[in-house]
This record gives sequence, structure tokens and C-alpha cells, in this order.
Amino acid sequence: MAVSIHLYLDKRTMRGATAQLKVGINKKGSSAYVSLGVWITPSQWDAVREKVRDHPNKNNLNSFIETRRTEIQNTIQRLTTDGQLTKLTATQIKNKVLAVLDPDTEPNAFVPRMELFTSTREAQSTKEKYELTLKRVLEYDSKARTRTFEDINREWLDGFDRFLMQYNTTKNGRNIHLRNIRAVFNDAIDNEVTMAYPFRKFKIRNEATVKRSLTLQQLRELFNYPVEPYQQRYLDMFKLSFFLIGINVTDLCLLYDVSPDGYLVYKRAKTKKMYSIKVEPEAQEIITRYSGKGYLLNLLDGISKPTTFTKKFDRGLKEIGPVTYEPNPKWKRGSKKHRLHKVHHPAFPGLSSYWARHTWATIASELDIPDATISAALGHSTTNKTTAIYIDFNREKIDNANRKVIDYVLGLNND
Repeated sequence: MAVSIHLYLDKRTMRGATAQLKVGINKKGSSAYVSLGVWITPSQWDAVREKVRDHPNKNNLNSFIETRRTEIQNTIQRLTTDGQLTKLTATQIKNKVLAVLDPDTEPNAFVPRMELFTSTREAQSTKEKYELTLKRVLEYDSKARTRTFEDINREWLDGFDRFLMQYNTTKNGRNIHLRNIRAVFNDAIDNEVTMAYPFRKFKIRNEATVKRSLTLQQLRELFNYPVEPYQQRYLDMFKLSFFLIGINVTDLCLLYDVSPDGYLVYKRAKTKKMYSIKVEPEAQEIITRYSGKGYLLNLLDGISKPTTFTKKFDRGLKEIGPVTYEPNPKWKRGSKKHRLHKVHHPAFPGLSSYWARHTWATIASELDIPDATISAALGHSTTNKTTAIYIDFNREKIDNANRKVIDYVLGLNND
């Protein structure tokens, strides 16, 4: 059966308002796609004429697209004449074509695909996690750059997991890298680069983690703890995060304003989904005290990025507790170092900014607030797209749940 090609604007994986233009290779009812590296909005694509329209660079784009399509068409014609495509699937034909057009690149090479996938992550923190995974892959396997997806099998993953133990002694820490690799495989399968999937046999199993929530009594103790002056800011931000249903610190740093109807409406840095939280009076009081100029809060004043503040925040929380002054082991006679040094004795061992979220959920559950409401309040996705975004969920239920939790913690009702 003859092989045909067509141009296709792939709106399945949008990047903002733009979609990726691809050349579809068709055979026996199945298709495989070659990316052209062109991103345009749906309104800029004339599907009937297969031309870019209403784009400031449309002439150059159309010239490039036509040249690339002709190259692919001519390559398929030559391979067909040579009898090389008779028993191949659409995906195999695509790989053959890419091998001819880009002979220095293996079409289903794992590392180049992971580099491409990493470069398309929008959140900088997410991109950095994938970059670290790639670094570990290259450290583990000296031949990684020549490996195809088919080479990354269960045996390879078992060895990589053992290798990671020198960096991450906990299973959950190593799982971050394994899940990143799995995400690259899923993306490659979606884009018909490979059909290999070693994770059918290699299972990523989590270990039970240490509790990351405070009891009601501990939370009340924390809220009223006589902290040192430099810690007051971090305690207040923990309170604010709790009053805002455990809002992520990055999102907290990047808030701009409170809407006229008293809500924070923003796009989550991690998931890119819209989210909305009612600002209760207790939260507004803290917001007013820490009012910023460029952002709602002054957390990034003098700081380049949210991750820097998060590190300071978490360190400050962990140091809340009694302080003693003990002999400094680094002190020597004539040294400029002090004879005594300050030692923190954490009142809440392991406390971090993330505990606000877990603690809110735990207390909400203790108050018999329905799981569906708790899940929606935390911004968890649902299988139903109409309820996946918090703003479209019954907002009054979430507002009432948060008010109930705050009243309970602050002792504003009979508990």
C-alpha cells in the first residue's frame, strides 16, 4: 500500500496558545509524525490550503515547511523505489526517513529526547529536576548518549536505581529520577518515537514517608511560640500559608493582588492550572503587614527567585525552639571566632513550609469535611474536566471548609 504524507497541526499538546506543526506519514490507516519545530496558533493555520496565514513571518515559514515536506516526500519515494518500506509500519518509516534526513541523530535516541523534553518544561524548578536526572543518567552510563529507548530496559533501570543509592539513600528520593525517566518515555510514546515501555515490568513503588503534619495542639503551640525576631517573618508566612489552605511558597511569592471580591486568583507555578482562595481576615492582616511593591508580598525584596526564599523559610522554621550557647569546637586562642556559639534545639523537628498544606488537610479530615471538598481545596485534579479547576468547583463549600478549619485552630468555636 502506498505511503502518503500530510501536514498536521497537533493541538493535543499545546504550549500556551500555540500548537506544533508536524508532517504526518500515513500507511494502512496508521500515522506517525515528524515535528517541524514550528509553533503557531490554530488561527494562523489554514488546514485546507496547508499554509500559515496571519503570521508576521508567514512567507519564511511557508517556504521552510514546503522545503521540509518535499524532502520527506522525496525520501519516502526513494525508499519505496528501493523496496525498503514494504513491510514497515508508519512509525518505522518515520524513523527511516529521519535516519536519512538527519544521519547523525538516532531517531529514537533516549538522551537527545530527554534533553528536548527537559527544555520544554515551563517551570524552572521542574526543568532543574530533569536536568539533574539527566546528569545522573550520564554519570551512570558512559554510553548513554548512544542508547535508544529500546536499550533502556528493566535491567538498565535496576542498575540505575542501585547507582542512585550513593546520592539518595531513600527509595522516594530515587523515585523522583525514575519518574522523570518514565515521563520521557510517555512523551516519546505519545509522539510515536518508540513503543518500548520498560515500566510495565519495572514498578516504581514508594516507601511510607514520615508524617509531615502537626497535631492541633502542636499547631496552636507553634502559632503562639515566642520566636526570635528574625523568625517572626517565617512564622507569619507559615500561618499565612495555612490560612490560604497550604498555598505553595512559590505561588505565595508570586501573588500580585487580591480581587475586589476578596479572592486570590492565580495560576499555579507547578501545574499551570487556575486556582482561587478566599482571603479570610486572619490572612489579610498578615498580607497587610508584609505588603510588597512588585508583588502582593515583600518576600522577594532583595531576593532573585522564590526557591531562595523557600530555603531561608524552611531553615528559619527548623530553628524555631529553645536556644543555648555552647563551647564552639572551631574556636582557637587568637581566633576571631566566638568562644561560644548559638545552638538551636528545634521545638518542631523537621518542620518545613510544606507542613502547612499537610496540616490543613489533616485537621480538615478530623472535622469530617468530605474528602471531595478537601481534594478540591488542595487543587487536586479530578477525572471530570468540569471540576478539575478549583474555580469551577462549588467554591462556597471550600470557603466554608477553610473557615471551619481556621476557627477550630484559633479556638473561635467550641472545640
